[in-house]
Amino acid sequence: MSGSPSSSSAEVPTDLEARAIATARILTMDAVQKAGNGHPGTAMALAPVAHHLFQHVMVHDPNDPHWIGRDRFILSLGHSSLTLYLQLFLCGYGLEMDDIKQLRQWGSLTPGHPEWQHTAGVETTTGPLGQGIGNGVGMALAARHERYLLDPTATNSIFDHRIWVLASDGDIEEGVSAEASSFAGRQELGLLNVIYDDNQITIDGPSSLSLSEDVAGRYLAYGWHVQTVDRAANGDVDLPAFAAACEAATLETAKPSLIVLKTTIAWPAPSAQNTSASHGSALGADEIAATKVVLGFDPEQHFAIDDDVLTHTRQAMVRGAQIHNEWNQARAEWETAHPEQAALLARLESGELPANWSASLPTFEIGTQVATRKASGAVINALAGQLPELWGGSADLGESNNTHIKGADHSMPATPAGANIAFGIREHAMGSIMNGIALHGRSKVFGGTFLVFSDYMRPAVRLAGLMGLPVTYVWTHDSIGVGEDGPTHQPIEHLAALRAIPNLNVIRPADANETAAAWQLALTSESTPTALILTRQDVPVLDRSGATTTNDASDPLTKGAYTISPADNPELILMATGSEVTLALQAQEALKKQGVAASVVSMPCVEIFREQPQAYRDEVLPPSVRARVSIEAGITPPWREFVGDGGRSIGIDHYGASANGSTLYREFGITVEAVVEQALAARDQN
Repeated sequence: MSGSPSSSSAEVPTDLEARAIATARILTMDAVQKAGNGHPGTAMALAPVAHHLFQHVMVHDPNDPHWIGRDRFILSLGHSSLTLYLQLFLCGYGLEMDDIKQLRQWGSLTPGHPEWQHTAGVETTTGPLGQGIGNGVGMALAARHERYLLDPTATNSIFDHRIWVLASDGDIEEGVSAEASSFAGRQELGLLNVIYDDNQITIDGPSSLSLSEDVAGRYLAYGWHVQTVDRAANGDVDLPAFAAACEAATLETAKPSLIVLKTTIAWPAPSAQNTSASHGSALGADEIAATKVVLGFDPEQHFAIDDDVLTHTRQAMVRGAQIHNEWNQARAEWETAHPEQAALLARLESGELPANWSASLPTFEIGTQVATRKASGAVINALAGQLPELWGGSADLGESNNTHIKGADHSMPATPAGANIAFGIREHAMGSIMNGIALHGRSKVFGGTFLVFSDYMRPAVRLAGLMGLPVTYVWTHDSIGVGEDGPTHQPIEHLAALRAIPNLNVIRPADANETAAAWQLALTSESTPTALILTRQDVPVLDRSGATTTNDASDPLTKGAYTISPADNPELILMATGSEVTLALQAQEALKKQGVAASVVSMPCVEIFREQPQAYRDEVLPPSVRARVSIEAGITPPWREFVGDGGRSIGIDHYGASANGSTLYREFGITVEAVVEQALAARDQN
């Protein structure tokens, strides 16, 4: 079902098709000129490429942008957004000429860079270069996984579809693309096709200023199928040669494909072509008029399109409806032959989890000692059998992160439905691949590494928050409790830095049972990524039976913060996260012996706590109790929000050292004695 919708893909374009390509170039210039800014040059050069893909190569249905049988198109060079927007307009995805005229304007459907869930037909938010390649790798991995999960014995399956990525010099130069491309080669992702726009121009000048390697040779070394297509004699895209390369890439199923496509930026603008200036600036009225003359258009007309051109390009809607209908018929036959898999697909499409799935969450005995990373691993393994959509791995730290699903295969070419992903030591690519898996849909994906290395993932994490992708990060070794590995491996500023990312729930559970509740929250999240911040060291499983929350049946962790150990008429509030909750409880007992009443608040997720009604927040942190102490093994300034002017914060505002964890906590003053001292000082101050 993944074949091309046209059998004439290698033919020279008709006059009408040539007019459609020229129209895309004209509209590019006009739109950027009207906006006053934008990126015209690349969109002009790539107009034939995008036209050929959307009209002749890709299986897609503009009437239903969410059809699961479609090919995916990723514009990794998101700055060239008109390359995509114009095809969405021409094919009939819902954009109209007024939307093209509103490029980069407030409230428009055509923002400066493509945004997922904002514009129909946009498969991922792109702009930070290299991320689109990583997303494409994730989509290809997810497509293969889903295909063999649902239809493992078919030679040709309705779930076979291709991922097409259009990339630039900048994408190729970014390190994340190298990580992801290496991974794709090892995985033999034959449904992945990357087109590299090799125009030899960057903002600062010729790409030779910063890029000299043999990119084709590098991708051959990765294990890719590589083709190079030179320019036509006039400097334009050699469309017949490109069409033949697309056909060859489509026939290749054992390796990912790279097409190195030589282009001329801003072709055929007489003065602007092959210049750095055309990358990110409007061409100007005179150059636009001259280019329109070259292309046979009236230089006095703006945003012009012939009716027969639009009628021709919108035949994509007719073809899409036809192939979609054929696919639906094939799906009906598949459902009859595979009722169990069909029921699974129906559930996955609905987004629902199995009934009573949470009953399988493990519970941990109060008083036992369990590292929260180990508790997380127990949760993953308890749920894996019930949730075939749950899969993931780590950046070569499975044994340390406890992310390995026991008894399951690795997702590899020989075992494509395997639930364990060997991302390798590629944290950044892991983040962007996870985003691609989530974007593909119908998966609950997780990825792990040490918390300190979340820095390597941050651009992909930010994009997950921006897009609202419900991925789960398993970040372990969460503090100076890492111990002897020393300051390079001890996170200090990381919790605060991650909490600064909008739409990311950062959860640092106090014990094993909070960890299970955190996983439940992560797996039911629909539009927010979740970061699980977990200990290397054992921590006691706490008695939470006396916790005060609202009267619903949910775990108190779901409120973001709760009073885990209340006191009558408290003089003080001790608030903590993670392993430091135990420290707060010990300090509470020490204060009690001195006749001082203190309540202890566990605050595993400040983001969720902020979302609670003011009445609940005042219940947990009564405004009348100004004597407050926060305890967290990280930087202290952000805690001012909760401790207020009358409170104190215990943490670590400098780098760590190499010693065992208990020594470091003692030497850096994160102790019961320090908590008691600061608590009494806060009480006396207020």
